[in-house]
Amino acid sequence: MAACCGAVRGFLFEYDTPRIVLIRSRKVGLINRAVQLAILAYVIGWVFLWEKGYQETDSVVSSVTTKVKGVTMTNTSTLGTRIWDVADYVIPPQEKNAVFIMTNVIFTLNQSQGHCPELPDDNTECNNNSSCVPGYVSTHSNGIQTGACIPYNSSIKTCEVFAWCPVEDDYHIPKPAFLQGAENFTILVKNNIWYPKFNFSKRNILPTFSSTYLKNCIYDAQTDPFCPIFRLGKIVEAAGQNFQEMAVEGGVMGLQINWDCNLDRAASHCVPRYSFRRLDNKDSANTVSPGYNFRFAKYYKDSSGIETRTLIKAYGIRLDIIVFGKAGKFDVIPTMINIGSGLALFGVATVLCDIVVLYCMKKRYYYREKKYKYVEDYELQGTSETYGTDS
Repeated sequence: MAACCGAVRGFLFEYDTPRIVLIRSRKVGLINRAVQLAILAYVIGWVFLWEKGYQETDSVVSSVTTKVKGVTMTNTSTLGTRIWDVADYVIPPQEKNAVFIMTNVIFTLNQSQGHCPELPDDNTECNNNSSCVPGYVSTHSNGIQTGACIPYNSSIKTCEVFAWCPVEDDYHIPKPAFLQGAENFTILVKNNIWYPKFNFSKRNILPTFSSTYLKNCIYDAQTDPFCPIFRLGKIVEAAGQNFQEMAVEGGVMGLQINWDCNLDRAASHCVPRYSFRRLDNKDSANTVSPGYNFRFAKYYKDSSGIETRTLIKAYGIRLDIIVFGKAGKFDVIPTMINIGSGLALFGVATVLCDIVVLYCMKKRYYYREKKYKYVEDYELQGTSETYGTDS
């Protein structure tokens, strides 16, 4: 009976263990094939189809020029009725990859050098001469103090300064904007690009454009997505801003031109894509020094020969034209490099498979017993030891 049981136990040992190993081997093979398929999908789908790993690439070299057109009229008590054209509101006439259009302004007319009261604030208001320091000038001063305390108006005295008089008063910004009609000004953007590695060049005025079309088109994302003439109000609107609000204190807009070109296709498929955003993001929680403005002056001499100027504090919209892009074209070298890298990744499949089977599977000890063979060293205890049956 014992022999029978031993035989049964021997039978189970001899035939049950290989069955378990066979099941484990099948699962290991499935895991290995799944990892290989994932690597194959990555190499073909991502590296070659999405990233175009078979292409040599080059970055764009670009030049930009602009031309603004538009006329508007204002009627104020200070200046009377006046026409404003490009020479009046585009300052300076040309910039590198940018254009500034004045939308609001504070004029200080007929300034000449002399002595006059400073603008009142905590540092300039005074009661007598002892409050004013001769030669003193602060960061926000309009001139140099003389040491005298003189009336600014009927109720306030301020320190006298030697400056361009009368000094500028910019406490109150005109609202609505002085040049409300700037919303309808148009900007022609001429952009020439070059990919030196492929000796490929193109411009955003496409070969299919006629003179008639270029004179009459205005950019529209739906109807005229390649027209290089943009209406200023539409640019601001496309960036999610309100033009009349932005025109009061000014701001910085970005016109982005993207030239991503697949040069394995016809050159006609390489076309610009336009997008717009506000670069000086307006934060309602931070209202310190908002917008964009600067000062300049126009000088002349009056009838008596005294040098006089008109000081202009200009608020407006600065449009930065940002060009970027990448071109790609088939080349053997990057193709072979990526194929070689992909083949090398298949070696990772075995490593990942071993990690999963040895450490993650439920019956991982079966696979470990078959993968690794443990050998124990036996040391002979003496020369009198014999093996086998006793004789």
